[in-house]
Amino acid sequence: MADKTVDRGPWTGCAVMFLQSLCPSVNLLSLYKDKQGKFIVFKVIKLTLIDSAGGLGGYEILKVHDADPFLGVEVKFVDVAACQQFLESYSSGAVRQSLSQHACRLLALPQEITVETQLKASTHILDLCLDKLDLCLQHIHLSQPERLRDEEIDHLEQQLTSQALGPAALSTPLTQEESPVPSNCFKFQNRVFEDRMLTAADVQSFSNGVGRQWKHVGRALGKSCRALKGPAIDNLAYEYEREGLYEQAYQLLSRFIQAEGRAAKLSRLVKALEDCKLTSLAENILDVQPRE
Repeated sequence: MADKTVDRGPWTGCAVMFLQSLCPSVNLLSLYKDKQGKFIVFKVIKLTLIDSAGGLGGYEILKVHDADPFLGVEVKFVDVAACQQFLESYSSGAVRQSLSQHACRLLALPQEITVETQLKASTHILDLCLDKLDLCLQHIHLSQPERLRDEEIDHLEQQLTSQALGPAALSTPLTQEESPVPSNCFKFQNRVFEDRMLTAADVQSFSNGVGRQWKHVGRALGKSCRALKGPAIDNLAYEYEREGLYEQAYQLLSRFIQAEGRAAKLSRLVKALEDCKLTSLAENILDVQPRE
């Protein structure tokens, strides 16, 4: 991976994130080298990228390699918005927090671990210029990948997909009426999506698209969220009336996330949008094309 002159065309770039657990009993590099631990560590990394880059699209993991004492994760970005979202999450500490939370859950640890990270694009250490987002994006854009995705990563991605869809996906086509939806997934328009916590990108897409319907969505969410019950919706409308519809919608979903924590899942927002007949907005947030 090296700096190159990039021709005009689709935005792409490459960065390597180095990870190290500061907990003596948890060695991410050693775990990844272990046959059983490899998939768990990969899933931790994948879920962290989903959280921090705003979903499943816009990037791909090319390789996970030994950078003793670190574990190196080479990521190719194919969408500048996803890359920017990731950089903002990384700069705020959200990436480290997500790594720690997912590692704690998937490795069945008694408490969350502290993860040390470093982010590089070619020879540039991006941790030193995180306050200059455009410069970081430029370094990543100029750092083009020199390899295709590793075969090992292909296998791990397939394993992750199989786990998400359940055993039925291995033998027969997935039919929603016949196959139960896995506990970590949800169904929307007879399609199965992996569930996850809401991200900043989700909040932005919702706020941009919901318009005057934000109150209706808020009341739908309020059926299962105590913080949005009673006069909460009207109070938000009054408090942020001068700022306009975008800010009112933004504050609504932010209040939901703050109150619900890890339970503020994508599936709950999509269900509320369905209840309010806002399926096109749900499709936009899920980044799927509406069926004919």
